[in-house]
Order: sequence, then structure tokens, then C-alpha cells
Amino acid sequence: MFPENLEFHIASHVNNGVNWLLQAMAPTFDSISNGILAMLLKTENLLHIIPWWFYIIFVAFLAWKATRCLSTTIILPLSLILIGSFGLWKLAMGTLAIVIASVFLSLLIGIPVGILMAEAKGVEPIVKPILDAMQTMPSFVYLIPAMMFFGLGKVPAVLATLIYSLPPVIRLTNLGLKQVPQPAQEAAIAYGATKWQLLKEVRVPLAMPTIMAGVNQTTMMALSMVVVASMIGARGLGQEVLLSINRIDVGRGFEAGISIVIMAIAIDRITQGFARRWDKAQR
Repeated sequence: MFPENLEFHIASHVNNGVNWLLQAMAPTFDSISNGILAMLLKTENLLHIIPWWFYIIFVAFLAWKATRCLSTTIILPLSLILIGSFGLWKLAMGTLAIVIASVFLSLLIGIPVGILMAEAKGVEPIVKPILDAMQTMPSFVYLIPAMMFFGLGKVPAVLATLIYSLPPVIRLTNLGLKQVPQPAQEAAIAYGATKWQLLKEVRVPLAMPTIMAGVNQTTMMALSMVVVASMIGARGLGQEVLLSINRIDVGRGFEAGISIVIMAIAIDRITQGFARRWDKAQR
């Protein structure tokens, strides 16, 4: 038994800090919530307006452009038809809207932070432990602050997904920039390239295959987190999984689970295909 007189609890201090933050930053949280909700609703409305057959054609086009593989080009669109046949197309679009919003915000934050880590020497020692903590934290933990500051619904789901999926794109952007061959950089400097031109014209294009790998990983993590985010009111395929668990409905859960897997495979194959093509083009 650990001695009781050595125990020290910080829960009350954390709760007091959160309550103060909620009162002091309420207008800021409201602005963030309204902005994310507006973006999410516009994305979701657009996805619902587009006819289902357009997605099939578009995915087939992307699959061919990314992989140049006939079997992949045929299988991925046919797999999407399976989601519709389960009657889950509308829910899948809701899930896709949350993933798109989360990944967009992750890239908007993650790529600049990754570039900053590679360019500024003092940034990496500060950011790296934070990323380590973010990646070792259980995914359910991210639901707590999102729910505290933004309540229940789609907005906290987007923010929890954003935080969970952020580390890969930061790490791989930083790694890609550091792995750019030194001779290529020296040649650009010899031709009079400024630091900004070196970054924009040489380092980022050569690091793009690694950055694309980060985009791929971030998207996959966002899709997995959407299922967990259903616990705080995010509708979509994740909600179907949660309902099937509560009702012990194995068939319903299987259909929703297969639909999520189909979406994940389609996104993974297309993004990986474009990353490989980019890598070949750079070589």
C-alpha cells in the first residue's frame, strides 16, 4: 500500500483551471465553434448534393491516376457501391465530412509546424515531447477537453479528431525536409537562391513524398478517431457502430464496420498511389 500521507491530488486544481478558462475564453470558444460548424455544414451539404454515381466515377478516375492498376480502379468504386447497398450512404457522407474538416485543419496546422521544426533549431526540442505525449495518449482522453470546451456534437468531434490525427503530418513534414539531399540544396544556393526560394523551390518539392505519407497517416488516424468521436455526438458510421454495441446487434455493426474499412482502403490506396507517383517524378 502506498502511504496516504504522501498522496497529492491535482484534480481540483485542474477543474478550477478549466472552469476559469471556460469563463474567460467563452467568446473565443464560441467563435471557434461557429467557424468549424459553418465549414462542416457546408462540406456536408455539398457531399449530400453530389449524386452517388459521381463518387463512383470520381474514385475510379483517382484510382487510375494514382495507381495505373486496372484491378484497383475496378475494385474501389465497386466497394463504394456496397456502402450504398447497406443503406449507409448518407451516414458515410457525414463521416466523410468530419474527416475532410479534421484533415484540412490538421494539414493547415501540421505542415507549417513541421516546416518550423525543420527550420528553427529551438522548436523541435519543445514540440517533439508534446507530439510524443499526443501519440501515447489514449484516444478516448481527447474527448474530455473537446466535450468540456465545446459540448456535444460535431464540433468537439472534429476537434478531438484534429488533435488525435495531427502528430503524423508534423513528424513526417519535419523528417522529409531533413532528408532532402545536401547536394541539391548546395546547388540551389550556388545559383543564388534565397532561404525562402530554397525552401519553396527545392526542399518542399523534394520532401513531398514523405509529406504525402504524413497526409496519408493523418487521414487514416482521422477516420479511426471518427468512430470513437461518436461517443460525444458525432453522427455517421461511428454512431452506427456505437448503437450496434449498445444493442448487441452484430450484423448492424458488421455493416458499419465494413463501410468504414472500405472508405479507409479507398483513401489509403489513392493517397499512397499519388505519393509513389510524386516520388518517381522527383527522381
